[in-house]
Amino acid sequence: MVDLVVGAGLKAGVAKVDITPLAGQPMYGFAARLSPAMGTLDPLFARVLVLEVGETRLALVALDLGRSFGPAALARLQDDVKESSGISYVLVTASHTHSGPVIKDEYPPGKTPPWETLTLERIAKAIDAAHEKAVEARIGTGYGVAYIGHNRLRVNPEGTVTWMDRNTARIPTSPVDPTVSVLRVDTREGQPLAILVNYACHPVVLGPDNVKFSADFPGTMTSTVEQAFDGQPVCFFHQGAPGDINPYHAVTLLTQDALKWRDWTGERLGREAARVAGDIHTETNSEASLDVAEDVLIFRLRWQSEKFREALLGFGEAFFEDYAPAIREEWRLPVATVLLNQQIALMTMPGEPFVEFQMNWRDRCPVQDAFLLGYANGYYGYFPTIDVAAKGGYGGAGATAWVEVGAGERMVDRALIRVYEMLGRLTDIPQNAEY
Repeated sequence: MVDLVVGAGLKAGVAKVDITPLAGQPMYGFAARLSPAMGTLDPLFARVLVLEVGETRLALVALDLGRSFGPAALARLQDDVKESSGISYVLVTASHTHSGPVIKDEYPPGKTPPWETLTLERIAKAIDAAHEKAVEARIGTGYGVAYIGHNRLRVNPEGTVTWMDRNTARIPTSPVDPTVSVLRVDTREGQPLAILVNYACHPVVLGPDNVKFSADFPGTMTSTVEQAFDGQPVCFFHQGAPGDINPYHAVTLLTQDALKWRDWTGERLGREAARVAGDIHTETNSEASLDVAEDVLIFRLRWQSEKFREALLGFGEAFFEDYAPAIREEWRLPVATVLLNQQIALMTMPGEPFVEFQMNWRDRCPVQDAFLLGYANGYYGYFPTIDVAAKGGYGGAGATAWVEVGAGERMVDRALIRVYEMLGRLTDIPQNAEY
């Protein structure tokens, strides 16, 4: 789909809703964690920003969850809010906290967890509320730098790859992208409505010994930003491309001050994001434009089916049950591209992209502001670069990397083509194509 509207002002509305499940729900993120949730450390939220130019309405939904919902659930959400609020497109991202509830692509008939059904209903109502409250808005962007993590795949001199879970000494690693990208949305009078923070780092300060729900460091980050603005705006965390990036204090035991280091990580990022947001000068554009496209890219399974099945079983029965739907020969992956006011571009990947994709997208994008949002509108495992896939390591090879090598590169290229098309610099690209 491609929508383009010009000649109208930008409107924006926000909403925030608690989506924390009750205790007893299985937890996401660690195969070693076998216990269901025993309670809550800090609440999980869904944050909604609706952007409107004329009749084109985009809903950006940021979830404090490990991944977004399955295709059928996302399609129902899209249909519901299109009917209730005329929403043109829903873009759902997850922070990738490893202290959230389990989410699956598919459930047996009648077995969808009640919390998930309730959460989707709450999100739909939040989107409707954001649309109803939408006001004339102005936007601006800014950038900072924060070092809170490291590249967890260390390439040794002989070419082997070593896993580097923690890096409490903060030894420099590469590649790492310390860029803190911020999008600020204000009312026409200059009052902050929303602050979107885009950064790449796995939210895994808390490890498998934690059996309570938590947004991990992004929860602390968003609270830090909101407090810096006296609680006026809603702060969003949109995960970037952290497929090979861990926080310095990853998987810290609760008995070794995990909560202290979760908050240290979030506050360090949040203070820089707040500083950047405070320096942004938002502007009104009476000729605002909003261009949205979704391409469906077709990819094949990277491995032979039986070998892939064996690799999944190697992680344990629980892991196999969660990821068994990945055993198929072909996928249709959604990649969304958004261009706002001909100068702010967003692209999405439905899984865990490696950090170089984020830097490559920003470097090659023909507009001044380029944001990459991972874990968006689906989950299809890791997307390593071709180079990392050849070297191996977690996320680069094995059961965590499902789709064919080169998938990430194709996604970035497709989004770049769409931006050039939206700018009017390519005119022969077929609409609604499948690649």
